[in-house]
Amino acid sequence: MDDRQVRAVDPFDLPDWLGTGDVTWAATASARGEPRVPGRLEAGDRALDCDLLAADQAFPLPMLPEAWRAQVHQAWSYGQVLLVEDGGRLTLAVPGTSFNADLALETLGRFAKAVGADPARFAVRLRL
Repeated sequence: MDDRQVRAVDPFDLPDWLGTGDVTWAATASARGEPRVPGRLEAGDRALDCDLLAADQAFPLPMLPEAWRAQVHQAWSYGQVLLVEDGGRLTLAVPGTSFNADLALETLGRFAKAVGADPARFAVRLRL
């Protein structure tokens, strides 16, 4: 892992629009088999960079330090997703080594709940 800074993000510190209307998370690169999927949360003319991160990927470098990985697994076991800022971007960290469509949907559904939104108001747009 490089020397970028990772810090916890409180969902209540995120913009209000994430919990009040229809939101789309749009991947900006392919999610197929990747440990990190860059993307953006969008609602009308508002947007926020937001990546998906499979925290257990360890080669060639760990995606997250061990202490953060333990928090990822703890949050997931409670039906939540861990929100962190990683490299200056909001990042939704989950157990696993790569993403598929089902994991992306589950991750964004848990994120919607974290910001107090109905998951049915969230849409996910993946790239092949």
